[in-house]
Amino acid sequence: MIRTEELERIVFGCGNIGGLGSSPVLRGKGDSREQGLALLDHARDLGLTYFDTANTYGGGVSETALGEWLRRQDSAARSRVHIATKVGNPNGCAPPDRPLSRTQISFHLDASLRRLGLEQIGLYYLHEFDPLTPLDETLEALERARAHGKIAAFGVSNATIGDLKTVLTLTGNGALRRVFTHVQNQFNLLAQADLPELILFAQAQGLAYVAFSPLAGGLLSGKYRQDQPANPADRIAVAPDYYRHLLTPGTFKAVDELRQRAAVHGWTVPGAALRFVLDTPGVNSLIVAPRSMEQFAAYEIGRG
Repeated sequence: MIRTEELERIVFGCGNIGGLGSSPVLRGKGDSREQGLALLDHARDLGLTYFDTANTYGGGVSETALGEWLRRQDSAARSRVHIATKVGNPNGCAPPDRPLSRTQISFHLDASLRRLGLEQIGLYYLHEFDPLTPLDETLEALERARAHGKIAAFGVSNATIGDLKTVLTLTGNGALRRVFTHVQNQFNLLAQADLPELILFAQAQGLAYVAFSPLAGGLLSGKYRQDQPANPADRIAVAPDYYRHLLTPGTFKAVDELRQRAAVHGWTVPGAALRFVLDTPGVNSLIVAPRSMEQFAAYEIGRG
């Protein structure tokens, strides 16, 4: 359950537009362009103003659709919108180049700007850390992008506390450190590895913590049962390798407890799962990626 005054903490995730995330084998398995545009309209109508995508989501379809949607908005609506995108997913880089090399960042940043129809990316994430590229090379490319006005701020995703400390050390007290603002990691009832150290460290460093996958790919929606197969169209059935490790008795016990908690408060099960994330100290915002109006309603956005 998400209260109206918390809408700024809710980010609409565009990772399902054109595919399911970045994997090439899942392109075309997500929402169509038309579905994506309708969901973006609904997110706007609910009062959401933060949108998250990546250069590799749907092979670029996600950014393209979001850019088309942005161009459809009037100037007042556009002025309220905040866009984050990402670079550095290995699926966006063919060998022998490296995902976060200076050439790859320069190429993909310009491509993202074109697809989104923007002159500047508000928040530019390193999607994954690249073990093949020295981090100082990556940060040098980000500093060049900042100096040329192509990005306003940057963040890191899928980061360990060691990653954060290294970025902070290398950026020092310079201009790039001042625009290092966010860390985006997986966090939900089933994935709490960032508690307490990383989340509290990020908070102490003035970094906003953004939780992705707050429903664990739909497992925390309450629609799955241990003794029943998933609907063939559901994410867990389409991409079983991503979720097989979570299909345990412990997971379903946690979901049953979540269902009971939701009943006590009069919430939906997804609403209770989102509430858990929002109520975790140090979590600034979370990303939701509903694929239908019914899922939007189940999230209870703007209730109360």
